[in-house]
Amino acid sequence: MSLREAAKDLGEELVRLRHALHREPELGLDLPRTQEKVLGALAGLPLEVTTGERLSSVTAVLRGGRPGPTVLLRGDMDALPVSERSGAAVVSALPGRMHACGHDLHTTMLAGAAHLLAARRDRLAGDVVFMFQPGEEGQGGAKIMIDEGVLDASGRRPIAAYALHVISSVLPRGLFVSRGGPIMAAADRLKVTVRGRGGHGSMPHRAADPIPAACEMVTALQTMVTRGFDVFDPVVVTVGSFHAGTADNIIPEEATFEATVRSFSAAAHGRVQERILTLLKGIAAAHALEVDAEYDVSYPVTVNSSAEADFTGDTVREVFDEHRYITAPQPFTGSEDFSFVCDQVPSAFVALGACPDGADPARAAYNHAPEAAFDDTVLPDGAALYAELAERRLGLEAATA
Repeated sequence: MSLREAAKDLGEELVRLRHALHREPELGLDLPRTQEKVLGALAGLPLEVTTGERLSSVTAVLRGGRPGPTVLLRGDMDALPVSERSGAAVVSALPGRMHACGHDLHTTMLAGAAHLLAARRDRLAGDVVFMFQPGEEGQGGAKIMIDEGVLDASGRRPIAAYALHVISSVLPRGLFVSRGGPIMAAADRLKVTVRGRGGHGSMPHRAADPIPAACEMVTALQTMVTRGFDVFDPVVVTVGSFHAGTADNIIPEEATFEATVRSFSAAAHGRVQERILTLLKGIAAAHALEVDAEYDVSYPVTVNSSAEADFTGDTVREVFDEHRYITAPQPFTGSEDFSFVCDQVPSAFVALGACPDGADPARAAYNHAPEAAFDDTVLPDGAALYAELAERRLGLEAATA
């Protein structure tokens, strides 16, 4: 029986696990109920299982029947602080929490891959590490797991790592998409406080108004992007929060705004922080004001190994169908903490269309939306691809050794 056929036989079990995870979404790094469900799903398999110290992670190592290197498979587990309005048959039972990004599917697929590969462990020419990761949604759980030793869990560094991510719209259901090179943007956070001196709105000359300076900073950031960075190596700065004042005739003492900063290369990522901070300080000085700027470097660019991306595409075409894989013409503008794995291991990050049956991908709600819905029918194919990538990659290494 092929891995794809075996995955189809697991279909009902995968749906049950995914629904259980979806009903009880958990946020951040502390996911005790999710961890318990994952441990239950792995129980009885010939795995070496450890859990995290600073987060509710699960690391499971499957030893192959023949000696060889290690391949890592990653699935993230955390949800979002979103109130679900998907209208799906199974919805979150916890108000204000939802698996709006599909991490419940990733976790389920990875557990399914563990079952598939455990049943074929005698064929494996090496070991597989299953990385069940909390805290992808902004907490950098992957980095913490790396610090706690996930990349060395088998006793040797992986030669390759793979991650899947479902998308609730845009892509037709069942389509796999990836590319070599940058696949997801770097994401940084900027928080700015412009400090002045309060006063009466009718006499601004007797105060030091922070609002015009803060507004100038917002528009200058956009000009900096278009004039300071290569249009073919873009940077995106979006100010999503701006607050100042309490009444129309009161000049406040301070104005604050927050922004997300996206970039698509290590070079741009390295320059953008310095350019932004220099710009903000210069504008504040020109207005005789003070500025506090907190620049949080969050996730680096997610960069796929060209060889691993090509290998993934070849695997999809052979296992599923020639038309089930396309090469993305450009990176996605979201960000991913799988980037920390990519920085140390040749990796491939792959998107999978999971738009519900009957929905128009062009109109369906995108990931993170309260209405986002994902189709359970992609679960077996995701589990099968995880397993195929691990088995074939180990086999390729053995064949060339």
